[in-house]
Amino acid sequence: MGSPASHRDRPASGFELRADLLTRVAHAHDASHYLLRPEVVVRAHDVGGVVAAMREASRRGLPVTFRSGGTSLSGQASGAGMLVDTRTRFARVEVLDGGERVRCQPGATLRLVNGHLARHGRRLGPDPASEVACTVGGVVANNSSGMSSGTTRTAYRTVESMTVVLASGTVLDTGTPDADARLAALEPDLHRGLAGLRDRVRGSATMRAEVERQFAMKNTMGYSVNALLDHDSPVKILEHLMIGSEGTLGWVADVTFRTVPLLTKAATTLLVFDSLERATDALVPLGASGPEAIELMDAASLRVAAADPRADVSMRSLAQGAGITGQTALLVEYRAATDDALAPLQDAARAVVDGLALELPAVLTTDPATRERLWHVRKGLYTAVAGARPAGATALLEDVVVPVPDLTGTVRDLGGLFARHGYEDAVTFGHAKDGNLHFMITPRLGDAAELDRYAAFSDDLVGLVLGRGGSLKAEHGTGRIMAPFVRRQYGDDLYAVMREIKSLFDPRGLLNPGVLLTDDPREHLRDLKVEASAGGEDAPLVDRCVECGYCEPGCPSRTLTTTPRQRIALLKELAVAPEGEREELAKAYRYWGVQTCAADSLCVEACPVGIDTGTVMKGHRARSNPALVQRGGEALAGSWGPVVDVLRGALGVVEKVPTPVVRVASEVARGVVGTDVVPRVDADLPGPGPRRESDDLPAADGGGPRAVLFASCMGELFAPAPRGLPDFDGSALGAEHALRALCERAGIELAVPEGIGGLCCGTPWASKGLPDGAALMARQVLDALWTATRGGELPVVGDASSCTHGLVETPHHLSGEDAERFARLRVVDAVTFVRTDVLPALAARGVDVERQGSVVVHPTCATVHLGAMDDLRAVAAAVAEDAVVPAAWGCCGFAGDRGMLHPELTAAATHAEAADVAAGERARPGGRYDAYVSNNRTCEMGMTRATGRDYVHVLELLEAATRGAALP
Repeated sequence: MGSPASHRDRPASGFELRADLLTRVAHAHDASHYLLRPEVVVRAHDVGGVVAAMREASRRGLPVTFRSGGTSLSGQASGAGMLVDTRTRFARVEVLDGGERVRCQPGATLRLVNGHLARHGRRLGPDPASEVACTVGGVVANNSSGMSSGTTRTAYRTVESMTVVLASGTVLDTGTPDADARLAALEPDLHRGLAGLRDRVRGSATMRAEVERQFAMKNTMGYSVNALLDHDSPVKILEHLMIGSEGTLGWVADVTFRTVPLLTKAATTLLVFDSLERATDALVPLGASGPEAIELMDAASLRVAAADPRADVSMRSLAQGAGITGQTALLVEYRAATDDALAPLQDAARAVVDGLALELPAVLTTDPATRERLWHVRKGLYTAVAGARPAGATALLEDVVVPVPDLTGTVRDLGGLFARHGYEDAVTFGHAKDGNLHFMITPRLGDAAELDRYAAFSDDLVGLVLGRGGSLKAEHGTGRIMAPFVRRQYGDDLYAVMREIKSLFDPRGLLNPGVLLTDDPREHLRDLKVEASAGGEDAPLVDRCVECGYCEPGCPSRTLTTTPRQRIALLKELAVAPEGEREELAKAYRYWGVQTCAADSLCVEACPVGIDTGTVMKGHRARSNPALVQRGGEALAGSWGPVVDVLRGALGVVEKVPTPVVRVASEVARGVVGTDVVPRVDADLPGPGPRRESDDLPAADGGGPRAVLFASCMGELFAPAPRGLPDFDGSALGAEHALRALCERAGIELAVPEGIGGLCCGTPWASKGLPDGAALMARQVLDALWTATRGGELPVVGDASSCTHGLVETPHHLSGEDAERFARLRVVDAVTFVRTDVLPALAARGVDVERQGSVVVHPTCATVHLGAMDDLRAVAAAVAEDAVVPAAWGCCGFAGDRGMLHPELTAAATHAEAADVAAGERARPGGRYDAYVSNNRTCEMGMTRATGRDYVHVLELLEAATRGAALP
């Protein structure tokens, strides 16, 4: 299977339709415990493409399911007919009225939208824990809420208008002054029917009272029939019915929200009680003190927290002594816009907390790091617990709500229900302030007896929750899991209203059938995902994946081939597929799974269960490399200096030969040898850079070296950007020489390891699956650095972030005493060293920085892994009045030479960030930023290719900005 373009079923206006096996299998998986394989997958290019795709589905008689983030847990994002990808081409965000409103497309993640709004001190009202991955489309479709939104900041309550695509193909903007008249003209039956239902519900005291009771709570069961009471005009009723309709009434092409203030001042406390009942009894007095959020964690949740090394010490300490038995915790947070506004909330909190019987002393903290550690566990609780489930078990999360006064009794009865049905290991947590509980059980849905047990449990759960006056779904949407119980919750009259709503919007019943409404009492027990193992060497690395999708927004190949979630799902499918399917999937997986993985491992940063899909793909590359290739990799590591000389010579030749000639030659070689072996040569490929300096950098005071400089061989291979410093005399020096110049001006001496010309961080071998070569280079690097650092006395400074990260990862390629010795070395990136050592020294010596007006910053994936994001921002801020990190930034996908082997990967990976940069330029005087910076040469090349602007290392800019300084 080749490139993505070769797999369209047929060209179509506005959309691509794919029916190959790998695409269908990959898209069958979402975060829910349901699995339906679509017949076709469509990627729409624009709204017209969605309309055309829906018409094509109607022609074929295929049901239609819209898929955006795929983080929904109730089964509403999977379908067996046409699955329409509404994420890839629909991620635009437009901030309006200084952030008071925002218009966004359905594929934009909440984190992206809030990133744009943060600059204006605003955010969206809904705040689900999955904000890193969930999209606007899902938030609207499910009427998502979250930890602090309650019933007043949901999508339903904050929507201003939307553009809707109906099943008929009608496209309607509900925000235009004549929207209601247009609806009446374009869809007269729908307009008339909505008005009739409005009058029917309002005319029935019984229905009206029941709607008001049901929607006084968080409630996403069935349709949002409260719209029939809350709004008068049919178009506004339609608009609000679309919210929470889970793709069964139409598709929302864009939505405009009213935003809420971003409250940046916060105080957080963890309250630990000796029992769950005592914790829930404390909710009323705590709620009266004005908290933004109260999150409940039961004993099982606390055991997970105590085992997490990234959790706060207060959580980890719970495992000491007698351990965690029946304790329950409430995580309580207060928020305000200013410190003065926060102070009375803190006083109110202390007054309540002082009167509570707690297991441990409570501390109300405003420290950002402590608060981050507390919230880290809560936000990743579901996926962390699910990741620790027994092999073969399904992580099944339920979401219910009851009136807050009934919460204590409900929790007690739930415990009895768990015991009665054999789910003693159930984990309970949730948004306690709203009476909203989540609990997780781990049944083996592939076992008939366990499935019967789960079915009996579900029936008892429905009776328990409805008996307490609650709703079976608070914020996760009805989906398939609760569709059979909608009638039971609402009664016959309101259920009939919902049925009429469905018929008015979707007369043929093609939009997401089986979701939200169903006549099948066992709908929730069909099409279940049975957990499989990937088998072999992959199993221990990936089997704990819960398919949450948190990894997807940061994946460079997400719009090109597959994502980490899909790569893992495909590995599991390969392990159990019939022989014919297995062969087809395995052949396609080489490109779609392995070759186009950038192996940047940003996925592990987002994964709540710590899966590094990049490492898994490197393992596949290693296993596919025959012994001869492995020996060749080891030989290269042993003679890296001469190899670099050859590569530099080749780049020098390429620089002088006309580009078309070289391009044709490289394409011919790629066709013969393979696109994963021979790089494509383009006009933007730089010539060779200056050789690495082998001499130490002495300081004027002769005080001895303060660090060891490990310069990257990338600086030798690729020359600095020729036009990267337009506002300064002289050209860019390259990262190594810029750092040396800065240190010389700062009076800082640097040592250089002996034989630096033959050393490398080892990343090329690791990323290509050449472990023997990586191990040999690691030993060579260790010997040189051990001597240069005087046994770890001096820090090692890398001048390219990916190489610095490669050095940090070196112990993985060593064993025994060598690994222990390397662990004693301290490796930091140049931006960190410049922030902590060079900038203060420059200031102490009176060296002025000629600051730029605006600089756009591209952080690298390695910068994230190194924890150096703040350092990169700080260095950029030292040289610019306004240092902007685009909200849509991500890994560029260049990944060493992968951007040359598969340039389509870099093009896809940088598309969103390049568009963000272009939008920022349009708002700037002169239509551009003053400079474009990063901290890794190949990443700079990738962003230069994407934007048409020369990116330089941020140290090159800082060096140029200090050239005119008068040194003492």
